[in-house]
Amino acid sequence: MADSAAGPPPPGAEVAAAAGAWDGAEAGVGAGPAGGAGAGPAVRSDGRTELRNLTEIVALCGLVIAQPLLDVTGKSPDFFLFHGAGPVDILLLVAAYTVLPPLLLWGAGALPGLLVRRFAGAVRGRLVRSVLHTATLGLLLAAFAVQVGKHLTPVRGTPLVVLAVAAGAAGAYAYRRWQVTGQVLRVAAIGPLVFVLLFVFASPASAVVLPGERPGTEAGASAGAQDHPPVVMLILDEFPLTSLMDGKGAIDAGRYPNFARLAGESTWYRNATGVSGYTPYALPAMLTGRYPAEEQAPHHSRYPENLFTAFAGPYRIEAQESITQLCPPRICPDRAAGSARGGLPTLLRESAVLLEQIVSPTDSGQRDPEDSYREITRGEAGDGTGPAAPTDPQFRWGALDDNQPARFADFLGTLRPADRPTLHFLHLLLPHSPWNYLPSGIRYGSPDGMPNDGDGWVELAYRRHLLQLEYTDRLLGETLRRLDDTGLYDDALVVLTADHGVSFTPGVQGRGLGAVRQAPGEVLWVPLFVKRPGQRAGVVDDRNWEHVDLLPTVAELAGVEVPWRTDGVSALRTTREPADKHYYDKPGQPLTVPAGTFAEVAAGRAGPVLPAQPRPELIGRAVAELPLGPPAGSVTVRNRSEFDHIDQAGGRLPALVYGTVPDSVPDGTLLAVAVNGRVGAVATVVSPDPGGQRFAALLPDESVFLPGRNTVQAFQVAGDGVLRPLAD
Repeated sequence: MADSAAGPPPPGAEVAAAAGAWDGAEAGVGAGPAGGAGAGPAVRSDGRTELRNLTEIVALCGLVIAQPLLDVTGKSPDFFLFHGAGPVDILLLVAAYTVLPPLLLWGAGALPGLLVRRFAGAVRGRLVRSVLHTATLGLLLAAFAVQVGKHLTPVRGTPLVVLAVAAGAAGAYAYRRWQVTGQVLRVAAIGPLVFVLLFVFASPASAVVLPGERPGTEAGASAGAQDHPPVVMLILDEFPLTSLMDGKGAIDAGRYPNFARLAGESTWYRNATGVSGYTPYALPAMLTGRYPAEEQAPHHSRYPENLFTAFAGPYRIEAQESITQLCPPRICPDRAAGSARGGLPTLLRESAVLLEQIVSPTDSGQRDPEDSYREITRGEAGDGTGPAAPTDPQFRWGALDDNQPARFADFLGTLRPADRPTLHFLHLLLPHSPWNYLPSGIRYGSPDGMPNDGDGWVELAYRRHLLQLEYTDRLLGETLRRLDDTGLYDDALVVLTADHGVSFTPGVQGRGLGAVRQAPGEVLWVPLFVKRPGQRAGVVDDRNWEHVDLLPTVAELAGVEVPWRTDGVSALRTTREPADKHYYDKPGQPLTVPAGTFAEVAAGRAGPVLPAQPRPELIGRAVAELPLGPPAGSVTVRNRSEFDHIDQAGGRLPALVYGTVPDSVPDGTLLAVAVNGRVGAVATVVSPDPGGQRFAALLPDESVFLPGRNTVQAFQVAGDGVLRPLAD
């Protein structure tokens, strides 16, 4: 009766009670034992509450965003060097990692609470604010749970999302119920500062943030040496020797005529191996003559004794580096301006891609920033001043000069006679992935996240790699013609090699330890050609060579003294013993690879064993000439719009056709892709990649394309060769 006499609660009392309960929990004084501090809500200023909210978000953003991004990029200083980022750019990027996300998330919760408070009252505003803040913490905890789950368990995809959401919900409940949860978060807010300090002062990338400069040891002419020939060094990347060879151990001259020419006029050190599959370790080893000993940035402040400081006495240096900065500014003053490839905007874009991979519940991509490196072209750089490169008169498409890598065009521009001996140096990320060049120089696109391994995908990756290697051969041809035209070729010491190879063997694609152990012939052995001044007769030298021998050998041929101790030896003086090879997956931890692998390499038998191109007899045939059957279902060509208008002068073609088919189509089904009524490729249906693609067809024959609007059709290939149309 007493309760009944009290009457109904006044309007808004339920909301007020709820808000009080939420506010009490936030303040650590929830009602009764659950709050742990007695009854009644605490009274706090809105300013203190929002400061506490921001601090808690900072702590979780540090774990979910700042720490993984700073860890990945801190271990990859080449990420900053390649994109031309200076200390200011890097510090702004660090601020973007650590400051922007918590501010944005905090503002996304504070603004709605403020609006509700203004138009619906303070009580409802506090309730909305509390709910949004708790939801924000729950989402961040779920994202953190995804990362922990990927690291500790084999669970992926939807099951991992379900577990992460449950973990986030449990964390949000604990935050509302127990005061200690919020206290732990607020203490953990110191984490982002610790992560930043470790990045700036202790990570390999610290050399780029705080470069300084330690003086190198500048050498001079060797005793009695009078002549210093022009030196032309072209260092390629991710280039296994096996890709260059035919099945008999010789250069495939039909496919790579310019490499064959260089081999026929130089000394081919066929037993040359790189010492690491990671360029920031491999290239400094080549240019210092020392095995990788520490995790260091490939920067002049960490390697002051290198090729450039050794040659700087008698030589003028013209260096085009990509993911290293070994040439000090006092020797290469124009290096910074010449190497800029995007700066902060590119860093932000690539960091967003990395973060997406980190928080994804699937293994949707590699967390190695090097996977994103692509040499920008002359057209993208706005460079129209370099020397015009020769073009194939039989090739119809324009913009080939614009399609040249800008760094290569700059390098060509330095190849001219000079009064002072000159070292012309180029490190070019070719034929390194991403593979987007046809042999002519035409470029084509591919979807993000397309894998390089797995059934069907590794075969496609290998074919794309070989086509890009043919384009690399074309660039070498332009280099040789430039040397011929300027009269430098006969007088110059010309060196061409690569820092490391890569495996395309199924199951061990890449450059990891699995590839080194199971396919060392693809990962370690690289091309190495040394043409001495005046040399015209080719020689094959099978002495044991490791890439720490490069600097001592080149320096002796150039008449330059190397005044520091090297692990390498000059090939002019001695033969390296013993014959085993050394590979450094991590600095200071060599792995010995038996030299017996070389017999397979020299015989041309060390390359990957992959399935042959399916139904090659269909390629190039007109669809009208082939037997057609009834429709077989549907297909989705995801880049069909690229065929709507092809610009003859644009220098790009949709040479990779990709998409998906219904789940009912079994793996292994063959699809024929025709452009303008002619079959350009036959592809195999495979398991979907992270982007959902189930097929990708590579069309290297540019003659199937026409200017303007083009048609693309897909057919299912029956066992008897009948083509069954697929509707799009």
